[in-house]
Amino acid sequence: MFDYSDISEAKAKEIHDHVAEKPERKIKLPKTLAVINQSGCTGCEACIQFCPVDCIEVVPGPRFVDMGKLVEVDLNRCIGCKLCSKYCPWDTITMIPSAESFDKANEWTLRSVVKLDVTDGPLWKT
Repeated sequence: MFDYSDISEAKAKEIHDHVAEKPERKIKLPKTLAVINQSGCTGCEACIQFCPVDCIEVVPGPRFVDMGKLVEVDLNRCIGCKLCSKYCPWDTITMIPSAESFDKANEWTLRSVVKLDVTDGPLWKT
């Protein structure tokens, strides 16, 4: 059987490079930020269509690009609008107070494309 993990890794790198081109939030930190509990995420991408600032990214599956995929919120661009949380059919997106959101994201994130180059330590830093 052909191993597709290299293709998934290449797709994750492509998404990561595209994320770097997007501008960060230019306003103060919102009261709450959207954090996805990836252990309950099905990768349905329903939340993506409601995000007004395009801060939700698709994380490809570890072995196959379209199987086992998840989504991730780029906390540096999230404006705290709550639309993704409201429309998530699986209730895996929670609005967390900004002070706690980065710690919770480190705890709940299984795979990341936004912080692809992090190997040791937390993904998100305040």
